[in-house]
Amino acid sequence: MKTILKIAVILVIVVVFVGTIVYLYKKSQAEPVVFETTTAFKTDIIRKTVATGSVVPRKEIEITPKVSGIIEEIFVEPGDVVKKDQLIARVKIIPDMINLNNAESRVKRAKIQLEEARKNHERYKSLYEEEVIPEAEFLTFDIAFRNAREEVESAEDNLQLIREGATKKAGNVTNTLIRSTIDGMVLDVPVEEGNSVIESNTFNNGTVIATIADMSEMIFEGKVDESEVGKISEGMPLIMTIGAIENETFDAVLEHISPKGIEENGTIQFEIRAAVDLKENQFIRAGYSANADIVLERKDQVLAVNEGYLLIEKDTTYVEVEVSPQQFEKRIVKTGLSDGINIEIIEGLSETDKIKAATL
Repeated sequence: MKTILKIAVILVIVVVFVGTIVYLYKKSQAEPVVFETTTAFKTDIIRKTVATGSVVPRKEIEITPKVSGIIEEIFVEPGDVVKKDQLIARVKIIPDMINLNNAESRVKRAKIQLEEARKNHERYKSLYEEEVIPEAEFLTFDIAFRNAREEVESAEDNLQLIREGATKKAGNVTNTLIRSTIDGMVLDVPVEEGNSVIESNTFNNGTVIATIADMSEMIFEGKVDESEVGKISEGMPLIMTIGAIENETFDAVLEHISPKGIEENGTIQFEIRAAVDLKENQFIRAGYSANADIVLERKDQVLAVNEGYLLIEKDTTYVEVEVSPQQFEKRIVKTGLSDGINIEIIEGLSETDKIKAATL
């Protein structure tokens, strides 16, 4: 019995030992390398440079008053659509006290002179009708009377103009009513009723009462680096993306490149402008941030491969093509346009050729 037990133990030890040896041997054997393959494909390849900027209306104006005073009433708010000559606000004039006093004094003097001229006119008219004085002498006092009457009207108009910003002769035309000068949308009304405003003149731009823009015509304003500006030219197409509008692209055409660069953060930037092709029934807000891909060169539906699959040896570009399962040979190819990810294959490959891509 003891002998059988010993034999059994020895057999177990031998089996475990042999099994261990076999397991370690198999584990030490290198696994065969398997290469993944891919094929060339048709795609659009676009070589481009990127400009950053924003979308703004081509026509945007600031409405300023022609008289200084206090905002008495505002008739619009941001977002309103207005027509040309539509009323925006009304200004109440606060006259300069010195000018007002001078104007009032002028009216009083004019009335005194008119009264004196009227009396002289009546007296000499009577003498003329009685043929005591000649007509020429009477005409002198007649002209003086008419001038005095005109001076009173002029002085009163001047006083009314200082007080109210308009004269009786002007009718509905008055500088105190602020009107839109274009059709468009009100973008901003930076003043409130009761605010003081300053008139626009040669020395002062005046207080902005409202900003109005034509939202039907938008442009992209951006900047490109000096290293890229030499590659672009007016008339080039742009593909624009707007940060606030996801999964949408807009076409644009480059129409202006600044001849002068601006230094920003140690680099020279050149301003550009492009006309944006708006989509029907889609509203673009002024000031949206945007990126524009300026198309330097484009080829549609050409044969291409991932640029990472190309191999270069000296001056020769090639790929490794599968000729039998997991057997590859070098195939020299002629390449064309690249967008940094995919590259055009002009010669050397077809869509059915399998090329070495990566190991599995």
